[in-house]
Amino acid sequence: MNDGYQILSLDELEPLVGTNNGEALLLPVRHTLGLRAFGANAWTSQVGRHVVPPHEEDSGDEELYAVVRGRAKFTVGDESFDAPAGTLVHVLPGEHRVAIAEEEGTIVLAVGATPGKAFERRGWDDVVVAYAHGAAGRVEEGRAIMRDLPPDGPEWVKPYNLACYEARFGDRDRARAHLNEACALSDDARAYAEHDSDLDSIRE
Repeated sequence: MNDGYQILSLDELEPLVGTNNGEALLLPVRHTLGLRAFGANAWTSQVGRHVVPPHEEDSGDEELYAVVRGRAKFTVGDESFDAPAGTLVHVLPGEHRVAIAEEEGTIVLAVGATPGKAFERRGWDDVVVAYAHGAAGRVEEGRAIMRDLPPDGPEWVKPYNLACYEARFGDRDRARAHLNEACALSDDARAYAEHDSDLDSIRE
């Protein structure tokens, strides 16, 4: 890293199990570079599996997808099309999108932000990185990331996420304390906890 710029190869990033169905593996660009002005992450996957998880950007984000390696089949709304390396796919907020890897080693870079609004990280990609640290035995590194999560949604969400992390990888007493805090803030936390497998270790 230099004072005015950073250089990073996508090959330097460890593929991490992402969100949704877990097929698409996250290459954590934004977290690694500490981007503050916009969101940017890359995804990779095995042939025939999702390289862009199926979703809609209800938050208002406008996204640009760049196929930087391999080939993908995109479906945006009701239209499907082939996207070899070098293809750019611009998707507006609210439009459903998904992409399937058609070649081994396919990588899709996604860049997004909400028009007219300053970028605010939501922390979902930080959670993926934190869980990867926890699964690798680097519990304190993951815990530090979880503690630094931005407020995203209702007040109970952050202590609830901390409870999930501690229950999976850390200290069960801490997990119970965080969960009690979340439940005291909202009955929604209690409802989520009833069926959340992350909390199985403290379910008794």
